[in-house]
Amino acid sequence: QVQVVESGGGLVQAGGSLRLSCTGSGLTFDDYAMGWFRQAPGKEREGVACISWNGITQYYADSVKGRFTISGDNAKNTRYLQMNSLKPEDTAMYYCAAGTGCNKYIAAHLYNYWGQGTQVTVSS
Repeated sequence: QVQVVESGGGLVQAGGSLRLSCTGSGLTFDDYAMGWFRQAPGKEREGVACISWNGITQYYADSVKGRFTISGDNAKNTRYLQMNSLKPEDTAMYYCAAGTGCNKYIAAHLYNYWGQGTQVTVSS
């Protein structure tokens, strides 16, 4: 059974940092592209960042470029999203997903396996 689980969300003040983790079971992350997405109440889901299966290609949404970094640890079958200089507008439910590709659109339809999400709240 394939399972993707996010963790690391929480409440942080503006300017602070969080590191989200995404752990998989039933699949090997280094066989998949990985994406991070977020959805705030009343807003559409947004692609935040993605990394190709071999780690060579990464894309970031303009809204997070220079502040967020995606990385991974194949030995732990885990992917991370390091979020620095957080802003109140970063408040959302964050999801990770495993899929077939990473492109500049960070397109959700490329991703097959999704986690349940972890809440990030940034206070002003």
